[in-house]
Amino acid sequence: MNRKVSRRTRIFQYAALTAATIFAVYPVWFIVLASLRAGQDLYTLDLPGMFIPTKASLGNYQAILFQTPFLTWIKNSLKVATFTTIFCLLIATSASYALSRMKFTGREWLLIIFLAIQSFPAVLALVPIAQLLSAMGLYGNHLGLILAYTVGTLIFCTMNLKGYFDTIPIDLEEAGMMDGCGPVQSFLLIALPLARPALAVTALFAFMAGWGEYVLASVLVPAPANLQTAMVGLYQMANELTVPWGRFAAGAVLIIIPVLLVFLYLQRFLEGGLTLGGVKG
Repeated sequence: MNRKVSRRTRIFQYAALTAATIFAVYPVWFIVLASLRAGQDLYTLDLPGMFIPTKASLGNYQAILFQTPFLTWIKNSLKVATFTTIFCLLIATSASYALSRMKFTGREWLLIIFLAIQSFPAVLALVPIAQLLSAMGLYGNHLGLILAYTVGTLIFCTMNLKGYFDTIPIDLEEAGMMDGCGPVQSFLLIALPLARPALAVTALFAFMAGWGEYVLASVLVPAPANLQTAMVGLYQMANELTVPWGRFAAGAVLIIIPVLLVFLYLQRFLEGGLTLGGVKG
């Protein structure tokens, strides 16, 4: 009887997991189908065409790549996302290590202020950010957008790394100091290598924050077209009469690829960090 109940439970679990997987994957597959469909139809009432590509065509991909400045938009997005990631890692690693290891006056209040700032929606700061960048002469260029993304992402990156540094035993750094390491060497040679999983997650988050954001990019770099990011460029492809859904879908599929490549590259650091210290001796 118990075996029958266990088997029924397992069948129910597999059915629920299968349904959840289909529910999560089908929207992405729907976009892929729309990008391969000839013309600019977002969907079709043909039953096979709703689930499998029938009469697949690469016309939308050819149009988005060669009839629009899509490659320029991708280059701009890569530039913004890459520098946002670099700046966030450079600042957040040192700041989080100081918050984790050093005891100084106002440390607790600083953490509370970080959490309070993080709770406010970033859209509320849109007008002040635009005014500050205009006063600094950085409005309408990539450097101003990178600065805005870095400031908006920095608190989360710092708190994320700070939480991971708290889990690293301080005895390891003290042992290194006994062997002659100074504070900087202890940070660079001991703490950072042990924090590789958190660094990988932080880098991925910072890259995605600079890659897929639309509101700040559309306001801070509204024109010209050769300076726009991929998200802004795709949105402005639409006009008042018709929306090129096929090209939109093809552009969405192409935009996913860099994020997947970054994730696949950082995945080895996640796996390596999980097994780090698993062997003693």
